[in-house]
Amino acid sequence: MIRTEETICAPATAAGGAISIIRVSGPHCFSICEKIFVPFDKTIKLIDQKGFTIVFGDIRSGDKVIDEVLVNVFKAPHSYTGENSVEISCHASAYIIRKILELLINNGAVSAKPGEFTQRAFFNGKMDLSQAEAVADIIASKTSSSHRIAINQMRGDFSSEISRLRNELLNFASLIELELDFGEEDVEFADRNKLKTIISDVKELADKLAGSFKLGNALKNGIPVAIVGKPNSGKSTLLNALLMEERAIVSDLPGTTRDSIEDTIVIDGIEYRFIDTAGLRETSDIIEVMGIKKTLEKISQASVILLIDEITDNAESINKRAQSIREMIRESDKRLIILINKTDTATEDRKEELAKEINLEEKDILLFISAKEKSGLEDLRLRLSDISVKDKLNSDDVIITNIRHYDSLLRVSESLGRVISGLDEKIPEDLIAIDIRQAIHYLGEITGEITTDEILGNIFRNFCIGK
Repeated sequence: MIRTEETICAPATAAGGAISIIRVSGPHCFSICEKIFVPFDKTIKLIDQKGFTIVFGDIRSGDKVIDEVLVNVFKAPHSYTGENSVEISCHASAYIIRKILELLINNGAVSAKPGEFTQRAFFNGKMDLSQAEAVADIIASKTSSSHRIAINQMRGDFSSEISRLRNELLNFASLIELELDFGEEDVEFADRNKLKTIISDVKELADKLAGSFKLGNALKNGIPVAIVGKPNSGKSTLLNALLMEERAIVSDLPGTTRDSIEDTIVIDGIEYRFIDTAGLRETSDIIEVMGIKKTLEKISQASVILLIDEITDNAESINKRAQSIREMIRESDKRLIILINKTDTATEDRKEELAKEINLEEKDILLFISAKEKSGLEDLRLRLSDISVKDKLNSDDVIITNIRHYDSLLRVSESLGRVISGLDEKIPEDLIAIDIRQAIHYLGEITGEITTDEILGNIFRNFCIGK
């Protein structure tokens, strides 16, 4: 539960810089800070300052100066938390930070829990629950694409969509329940055809938002790319070349890679999670068999599969391996890129000959590379960027990245599906109203209009302290 009567404090910046900010928020923040802060202008009192004012002075423990600081004053409700707040900008010495926090606590403040500042912002109406979750996503974002999605969510793009859906359902639920009050008079306030249209439109949008989760999750956590092929085809060499470091062991001995190795790179603002897998072949080695089994699992989890073969392989064996991969990904939107490696040892005639003999399906891509010489890799990066999600990011569509939102939207869709079936089968209005109310409930869970302590605890405990 939120500690509304307590004044909380914590560092708001990570260790390692030259300057640190200590955030203080709550009803007694000014009186607590005035006990340890001495302005250079002795006539100044923090409580008398206007919001967004900066005051220069010393933090002192008795007569001892701890540091020269800048104190930023924020007056409720115009602060991050919606409360009176102070932010102390001090030098980033571990001793100074620890000492200032100690002085604040000794004078009545308490240490903030993870996410407690943002939790207060939520309770004080500064943001809804989905916007609060976006704060954590912004802090964790590592690429421009994941940052953009989190910023849009924090600014309310997703929340406004959900609120609009919820309001439309609330209006019709109210009309249906009004009909129930006049049940004996056989009146109809809610037009059934219009209701069905609205329900269908809301369900379609809920399905569309839920459908964006796969894309959003990939952007948030990295698009998985599995590197597969027979042993010694150059999978580990390719991974090292893409990462520009010796991440995987490279050896002429077949079966060197027996477990999957993962690492990430950013291409055109999008993170790709490359997975080097064990070579696919028949083997009696128990450990290698386990590695091959894991390779098949990684193929099922990947969005893009890089199948590596060698320029010296015959087209028949390459086509056979490619077809086996296609059969695994047939009913999905996964993409296959066939890479013919070790081209530094071959002539142009050999490349042209092999290109004519390799069978390609509509969405397949064929590239010739030399992982050892790092040739053709720029073309591979461009192709990955082209077939990824870049075009979808240029649209104004809302993209969800949160499993909690995804689960709630699925429940909304299920509830509205029952409403549509009920309208077609002309079931009683009180049963229809129940399903509409359930959909309204699940939409409210997303934005925090309906919450439980368990939901709030799960969300805010994953925040960093100071936010």
